[in-house]
Amino acid sequence: MRKVFIIGILLVWANFIWATEELFFFCGAAVAVPMREIIKNYEKETGVKVNVTYSGSGTLLSQMELSNRGDVYLCGSPDYIDIGVRRGLLIKGTDKIVSYLVPAIIVPKENPKNIQKLEDLSKKGVRVGMGNPETVCLGLYGVELLDYNNLLEKVLPNVAVFAKSCEDTATICVLKKVDAILGWDVFESWNPKDVKWIKIDKKQIPRISTIPLAIPVFVKNRKLAEKFIDYILSPEKGKKIFKKWGYISDVNKAKKYAPEAKIGGEYKLPGKYFEFIRKP
Repeated sequence: MRKVFIIGILLVWANFIWATEELFFFCGAAVAVPMREIIKNYEKETGVKVNVTYSGSGTLLSQMELSNRGDVYLCGSPDYIDIGVRRGLLIKGTDKIVSYLVPAIIVPKENPKNIQKLEDLSKKGVRVGMGNPETVCLGLYGVELLDYNNLLEKVLPNVAVFAKSCEDTATICVLKKVDAILGWDVFESWNPKDVKWIKIDKKQIPRISTIPLAIPVFVKNRKLAEKFIDYILSPEKGKKIFKKWGYISDVNKAKKYAPEAKIGGEYKLPGKYFEFIRKP
């Protein structure tokens, strides 16, 4: 009788484990800091397990495609929503804006090379870091920023590191492996003791990024995915944490840093970038 009772308990427990709801979340590293806190709260409040992968936006699309898995996708730029829809990986029309990102120069706190403006990145001896523009939204915006200001061919020779994600790009500045990075405004909020934000001239910024999320075509439980998205977008839940970490949720506030800049949109890497990369 006792054995039967124990077996019954084990079966009930096993069914509970098997029945546990879960989500597969592919998340751009541009929001890794606030999302870790949001996911922790969400799991505690709902009991839903969130299996999260952080990486560059383009890399995440490839991982979803290879694994045929994904319930929610979040990236650092609308460029990758458009790419995901074209590749048949994201459900068209499901994208929503979480926040905004402003391109910025980020330097170590002591600013050893006295970087004060975008043109300073082209000076001899300045080591620059940026995201890989072929897989990381931050890198794409960096190339666009330099190209827009006729600085691409002058700054690219100074690029010492093409990092694989936003987090990695921020980290190389914290570790002082470079003198400056082309980053996002929020990087200062991530590491206020180690780095500082050098604001770019308002007229030099061609585009402000949106942080969008969308539902992949591989979604298993769409209602559950939508509830998770609603949690992220909730002013009392997710957005409160985004604000805590310095993210801008008001488009008008974002525009103060670049009144003439476009919001979102898409940019394609120019041929001169590839010509530089392929040089022996």
